[in-house]
Formats: sequence, C-alpha cells, structure tokens
Amino acid sequence: MQQDFILSAYDYHLPAERIAQHPADRRDNSRLLVLDNESKAISHRRFADIVDLMNDGDMLVVNDTRVFPARLQGRKDSGGKIEVFLLEFPARVDGSSAGPARATALLRCSKRPQPGSRLLLDGGPVCTVIELLADGKARLEMQFGEGEDIAQALSACGQVPLPPYILRQEGTTAADRERYQTVYAHRPGAVAAPTAGLHFTEALLQRLKDKGVQLATITLHVGYGTFAPVRTEEIRDHRIHAEYIEVPAATMAMIATTRQNGGRIWAVGTTTVRALEFAARQCHGTPAAVEGWCDLYIYPGFAFKVVDCLITNFHLPNSSLMFLVAALCGRETLLLCYETAVREGYRFYSYGDAMAVVTAKATASAG
Repeated sequence: MQQDFILSAYDYHLPAERIAQHPADRRDNSRLLVLDNESKAISHRRFADIVDLMNDGDMLVVNDTRVFPARLQGRKDSGGKIEVFLLEFPARVDGSSAGPARATALLRCSKRPQPGSRLLLDGGPVCTVIELLADGKARLEMQFGEGEDIAQALSACGQVPLPPYILRQEGTTAADRERYQTVYAHRPGAVAAPTAGLHFTEALLQRLKDKGVQLATITLHVGYGTFAPVRTEEIRDHRIHAEYIEVPAATMAMIATTRQNGGRIWAVGTTTVRALEFAARQCHGTPAAVEGWCDLYIYPGFAFKVVDCLITNFHLPNSSLMFLVAALCGRETLLLCYETAVREGYRFYSYGDAMAVVTAKATASAG
C-alpha cells in the first residue's frame, strides 16, 4: 500500500512512437482497452463498442468545456517578437459586453515587457501589461471592440494550444480546430481538451440515448496546470491546481435518480470525475447546483461518492491523472493495463486511444 503514495511507483516505459501525433481517422474508431474492475480482466475493442458496455438506466456525464485559441503571436511595442499564451478566457472588466477584458497569460519572449507596455497581437486585440507575475506570467488588459464576441475574436487570431508532447513538423493545423475539441463542447474556457471525450460522435451519443443511457453535463475549464509535473516523491504532499467548475442542479438530481434506480454513473474523463466528486462533497446529499474553484485531489485511498465507471485516455507517467485512475482501479492494475497497452500497440496521450474502467453494478457510496 505504501507504494501507492510514491511518485516513482507510477513510472512506466513508453516508446516515443506510441505518443499519438494525430487523431484517429474517425473519432469512434480509436481503440478501447476495457478493464473489468472486479475480475481485473482486460479486453480490447473499438471505441464505438462502448455502447455494448452500458445498460439501460445508466448515466453518462461529460465535460462540455470548449478549448479556446489561447496561443497568440505578436510583437512588443519595442518591436521584439512575443508569444502570448492565455491561461484563462478573457473576462470583461465591468462584466458587460463593452470595454476591455483582462486575463492572465504566459509570455514567451527574449526580454519581458514592463507594466504599461503594449503588445500588438497579429490580427488580434492590442494588449497592455498590467502586472508582472511569477514564472513568466503577466496580467493583461485586452482591447476588444464594443459588443465584439471575444471567442470569435480569438478564433480569428489565435491558435489551438496543443499539448507540448505533440511535436509535428507542420505544427498546428486547421484540422486541430475540429479534432482537438469534443462534439459537445460549447462553453469556451479551457486551454486543454478533456481528451476522453474526443472519441464520441453525435451518432454514438444518439445510440447511447436510444439504448436508454441518460446524458448529462458538467463544466470544468481545464487549465494549464494540467501539464504541471508532480515534484514531490510523496504524492500526498503534492498540491493540485484549482480549476473553475459548474455542475448543474439537474445533473446532481439525475445522479440521485440514477442511483435510486440502480444505474451506474459513467464519467467521461478525469475532469468529470473531479467535478462530480467535488460537487457531491459540497451538496451533502441534497442535489443542488455547484460552482467555484475545484482543487479536489484524488489518489489511492479516495472514497468515491458518485463515479462507478470511467472512460479515460492513457496519461503521462508519474502524473496526478494516473493517481486518479489508480484510485478507482488500483495502482498495480493500472500499470498492468498500461504495460498491456504498450505491448498491444495502443496510441497514448491526448490524440491517442482510450480505456474504460467498468464495474458491473453501482458501487460508489452516495453517503
């Protein structure tokens, strides 16, 4: 058990060629490693077969956040090149549809601009540096036009912020704007996709509805901290980044009804798990809307109150995302799944294949 809390116990060997650089030809044609969480048996399917794993009366919860084009290029007022990586979706200063917006950003340039400096973004808004922060970050004020749609403005000038392990000679392509986005994404705010959801198509979701599976949403805006490495060998000493969430009252009520009727709660992705488990602890058994900053850290020993089954991608070694999956299925079992996936030629990380941790009956405690 003590090994469950040691960072190096979550390491595994991954050949570079197993890191997916492009998505599958079709979303639901990716491969799916299925773990029976009771017998620990492993089987192999295509993602479209996920319908066969769900029952009438089960509930599928997805994260409807939308990745916005957070990577912007431009020049400082001194003439030097600069890259601005927005760490959050810009918010109007006064909350209205007019006036400037503010956001925290990571600045990449040869010499940091000083407060008061202007940044001229290529095809985008003029920015003013309001405050310099630690680790290369800064607080910016961005001049959008009155009534201008910020999401559309960023789409016109920004690039999709692909993860750092996607290393392609051609860089970001037009196809990434579609494929690095779930089909149900509609709330801009994430700088990384909730990648477990990338495998679903509209047709696949309809097949699930036709089978009697109920669909519900949460929102968790995935932050840049999702790529932050764990630096403590004792994983319980790690502090996870906080991310903004909204869990509708309707979703919490549907969970209660599903539980009463014996259905299972399926979470699509680790972000959905964190949002649901955080909300359950805020509601104290009474279905209600929950919104705010979620810093729930899940690792082995965690008592799940909501989630029975999980659909997820294959994660980086020694990452907090691995800890979360291990909390559901066990660390040694998880490493066996990863070892099997490497041996069987699965594709890893954001554009890679998926795994499903499946429990035959609802097991999470609602108490």
